[in-house]
Amino acid sequence: MSSSTGTYPWFALLIRARHSRIVAAALHTKGFEVFLPLYTSRRRWSDRIKEIELPLFPGYLFCRFDLNNRLPILITPGVIQIVGIAKTPVPVEESEIDALQAIVASRLQAQPWPFIQVGQRVRIEHGPLCGAEGILISSKKQHRLVVSVTLLQRSVAVEIDRDWVSTVNNPSKPADSRRAKTSPNPTSR
Repeated sequence: MSSSTGTYPWFALLIRARHSRIVAAALHTKGFEVFLPLYTSRRRWSDRIKEIELPLFPGYLFCRFDLNNRLPILITPGVIQIVGIAKTPVPVEESEIDALQAIVASRLQAQPWPFIQVGQRVRIEHGPLCGAEGILISSKKQHRLVVSVTLLQRSVAVEIDRDWVSTVNNPSKPADSRRAKTSPNPTSR
C-alpha cells in the first residue's frame, strides 16, 4: 500500500493493440480502479470528417492494484504484462497520474507528444489544471504543458494559457538522476 494515500499504487499495463477499451472494461468488472486517458481526434474519411476518441498512450492503460494479488490482472484477456524493469513491476508516480487525470478532466485539447525529459518544469497556478506539474514548451505562438510518464517514456501535451504557470523551484525528479542517464558508460569503450 502507498503510505501517503492509503491505497495501492498505480501500475502501467502493456496491452494488445486496439484492445484498450475492452481490457479497461474487463478490469473494471473485476473491481479494479482503471484509468484509460483518451483524447479527441478529427479523422477524415472520403465522405466526411468524424471526431473519435483515441488513447493518449496507445497500447497502455493504468490500473491501481495490490502487487501481491496481480494474477487477476495478468489473466485478463488482452493484458500482455505489467510494465517494469526486467521482470519487476514498477509503480507509476502518483503525481504523474494526478496530472494526467487533471488534463483529461479539464477537457482542454490534449494530444500524444514525444517524450521530453529536459526543459523548464512548471506548475499550473490557475485554471482547470491548477496544481498539475509538467514541462512548458512553446509551439506556433501557443504554449503547452507537457506531462510525462517516465516509466513508459511517453508524454502528453495540453494547450494552456501562459499566465497560468509558475516555475517549480524543487522539481520532483532530482537533476542527478537525469545526469546519470546522459553520462557515457565507461565500460562500453
